[in-house]
Amino acid sequence: MSAHVDEAKKEIRSRVWDLLVREHVAEPGVHGYIPAFVAAEAAADRLAGLPEWRGARVVRAVPDRAQQPVRERALRDGKLLYVAVPRLAAELPFFVLDPVDVTTAAGNAGSAEHAAHHGRHARKVGVQEMRRVDVVVCGSVAVNRRGTRLGKGGGYSDIEVALLQKAGRIGPSTVIVTTVHPLQVIDEPIPETEHDFSVDLIVTPDGVIECEPQRRPTGLYWNNLTAAKIAAIPVLAAKAAAARRG
Repeated sequence: MSAHVDEAKKEIRSRVWDLLVREHVAEPGVHGYIPAFVAAEAAADRLAGLPEWRGARVVRAVPDRAQQPVRERALRDGKLLYVAVPRLAAELPFFVLDPVDVTTAAGNAGSAEHAAHHGRHARKVGVQEMRRVDVVVCGSVAVNRRGTRLGKGGGYSDIEVALLQKAGRIGPSTVIVTTVHPLQVIDEPIPETEHDFSVDLIVTPDGVIECEPQRRPTGLYWNNLTAAKIAAIPVLAAKAAAARRG
């Protein structure tokens, strides 16, 4: 990523974080994180009413607090849920939460909330063990109506989507959605690079925005990954080692 693009992305993130705090729709200290925004539960409810969600059997969601209501809803609605290990820092980089197991273990309405929040106790799986994903839920700091989004800057969601795309676990029929506060939806262009993916739907507490045609990486772009990032993500380190061997 060029320094110019990187700085432009940082400026947009900082401006949106400041706006959310100033308007009291996110807590102070949100800088550096996916914002846990006011009325996130309402956005999750609106998502759950969409035909794309109702027809989905398998959901992949981010572990951020802003999307906890979505994870809870997925389990309540009987969907198999995959949640990434934070920073993908495990040889098996996804937790799998089966709603049948959650119900059996707790047997009450609070089980979904508990599992969605404490999913780190769930079984881990590798990408090859995963079922095909119908809906991908990502977090965003900012997103525009074209579907271009900004995460918190770590690049982990881009890597997850690239891994799933390369393994055939997501495809053209997979819907990528982000849940955000309306103030996170901006009208200006957001710089894009080859490894960035776009979202198909933006869901806020107030409505749904359908975005432009999908833009997704075809796989990992190794030239955009530092040696430190590769070493910190076991699945990438293993792929890099395999490539060196042959």
